Amino acid sequence: MDSLVVQPVASKREQKLFLEFPWSLYRGDANWVPPLRNNQRELVGYRPHPFYERNEAQTFLAFRGGQVVGRIAAILNRGHIERFGDPRGFFGFFECRDDAEAAAGLFDAVRRWFAERGIEKLRGPVNPSLNYELGLLIEGFDSPPTFMMTYNPPYYQRLIESYGFRKTQDLYAYWGHVSMLPGIRAKLKPVCDKIAERLGARIRYLNKRRFLEDVHLFLDIYNQSLTNTWGFVPMTESEVRHMASALRWLMVPELALGVEVDGRMAGAVFGLPDYNPRIKKIDGRLFPFGFIHLLRNKRAIKRIRVISTNVLPEYQLLGLGLVLLEGLVPKALEWGIEEAEFSWVLESNALSRGSLEKGGAKRIKTYRLYDLGP
Repeated sequence: MDSLVVQPVASKREQKLFLEFPWSLYRGDANWVPPLRNNQRELVGYRPHPFYERNEAQTFLAFRGGQVVGRIAAILNRGHIERFGDPRGFFGFFECRDDAEAAAGLFDAVRRWFAERGIEKLRGPVNPSLNYELGLLIEGFDSPPTFMMTYNPPYYQRLIESYGFRKTQDLYAYWGHVSMLPGIRAKLKPVCDKIAERLGARIRYLNKRRFLEDVHLFLDIYNQSLTNTWGFVPMTESEVRHMASALRWLMVPELALGVEVDGRMAGAVFGLPDYNPRIKKIDGRLFPFGFIHLLRNKRAIKRIRVISTNVLPEYQLLGLGLVLLEGLVPKALEWGIEEAEFSWVLESNALSRGSLEKGGAKRIKTYRLYDLGP
């Protein structure tokens, strides 16, 4: 076997090799969905992205016989270190052939990079943080991922765990079908009506006339509501603006709504159409015409991903999350939505998991985050 070489990405050519490696790795895998190419360049730090205004990343490639056999990024998330007082590094964008030596070489390179900065503990995979794509798929390989969820071969679990990484937290994806709704609504609607009446809660859909402002408001609620969530670091103001700008084209106003209490927005939920089948058709290329194919006739997409149901801390445990989900149902039916994935939900979030499971949602995929070190 040819000898292994692992080196930091330093040139434009090496950046291209890093970005293009998944296309050869997943060739023939019917469930793989390519990333949006421009978005991937930003998220690994090859183009400006607000995440890297305070954070840092170094990417690495593994070569065998002159051919790329793996890649990884070392991600220094200063926001995490400051928030939790936890000097920990992160790894992400990990892709590798079924080659234990190559995987170990990539992890060694990441550990050395962090050791030079006085950091010994690692967590991952995150691409590049908990606010973006994250987790290693360990259950649910029989179907493609939904929009903005990860996918990988089953053998990655073996490569990561054989190096010494151990589970720190699992994340779940739940699935529901429109045929389940009549039974669920019969149980939940009277409960939601009572909650709304008791609190004086009012559902408000995203305002098309002030679309960008409302998207920004929804993301602010996301930031505030997850304050006590495991591992969560709020997005910076520039990250919120950047994400709001992107979601402006992807969100459907009818599938995004908030709940107001005493005139104040207390929570929000939004579902995004599952664009992944279209991303696959355009092979991740938005230009010159890919974006047209991606965004036209959104009503033809019959599957949504309910990304986030968030309630401000002072209004949590009052049932407003149920009110939000109940408010989403009529518009989803009007749109002709047939399926919904609720993802992701932390295993430690017993309240959300319990609500989904009581409502009949089925757990279909499990993603894992790993820790390494003292």
